[in-house]
Amino acid sequence: MKKMFKILGFVLVGIAVAAAAGAMYVRFALPNVDPAPALTVDKTDALVERGRYLANHVTVCIDCHSERDWSRFSGPIKPHTEGKGGDIFDQNMGFPGTFYARNITSDPETGIGSWTDGEIYRTITTGVNKDGEPLFPVMPYQSYSQMHEEDLRAVIAYIRTLAPIKHEVPKSEPDFPMNFILRTIPTNRKPVEKTALDSPVAKGKYLVTIGACADCHTPRDKGEPIEGMYLAGGMEFNLPAGVLRSANLTPDKTTGIGNWSENDFVQRFKAYASPEATAHQLSPSDFNTIMPWQMYGGMDESDLSAIYSYLMSVAPNNHKVEKFTPANQALVKK
Repeated sequence: MKKMFKILGFVLVGIAVAAAAGAMYVRFALPNVDPAPALTVDKTDALVERGRYLANHVTVCIDCHSERDWSRFSGPIKPHTEGKGGDIFDQNMGFPGTFYARNITSDPETGIGSWTDGEIYRTITTGVNKDGEPLFPVMPYQSYSQMHEEDLRAVIAYIRTLAPIKHEVPKSEPDFPMNFILRTIPTNRKPVEKTALDSPVAKGKYLVTIGACADCHTPRDKGEPIEGMYLAGGMEFNLPAGVLRSANLTPDKTTGIGNWSENDFVQRFKAYASPEATAHQLSPSDFNTIMPWQMYGGMDESDLSAIYSYLMSVAPNNHKVEKFTPANQALVKK
């Protein structure tokens, strides 16, 4: 019997040592991505303007990295906060920890003024920051990594023009075991060939991809997209007034946008293009949405039309989504 306990003790010690070694490997050897490239972006006026358009109206980087006015519909950006960071994604929204959008202005102390262009490039494309730490993929770097090289450089060129704002953003704190899992997610960016975007469907697919539309419009289970539910909607967002769910963007005629015309789709966005469209004040108990309508409303009509063409080409999914459940009803359902 003593021999058996002795063997069992050795086995348990071996398991503990292996577990500790594994944890040490994950903590100190990962994420395993290449060093930031030696890169200097030529900040031409044309490149900056392209980056301004992408960052504000397609990839909407400025959405999360600025301060939004939630007293107004769709939370438009507060003037002069562009890039200051601080947007919070925490357990109340279903995230495995508390994550903050960092300050991406040119302030050298609290922003990214001391970062090289290559370090910004690596962060956008792999999710690994200047210090080698992984970002939680609420920062959609897996989608951004699909940008063509010129568009990536354009976004970097524009970010470099953001006025410095001294604003210290807290460090993100993932819960256990996400603090370990997070380190296994980043991978090196695979080369992306610049395919012809002269087809509306191809162009629309590119814009939907780099806009990370599927991140919110594809339901997930344990953080992974549910197979067969691409763009079928239903992801939940807990807001003060209740539970908001993303829309079904597939061309299903009953539960999606299959009955929408191209003009219906384009004008749905353009209706919010002006600041006046989101000017009315709301109380915390009023319906609101995290969808940055004003930002997307600034997209070129030709790009919105291309997105419509692509959405009409995806497989329809009959998935009825309850858009919103008021807080009092949500509590009753629980």
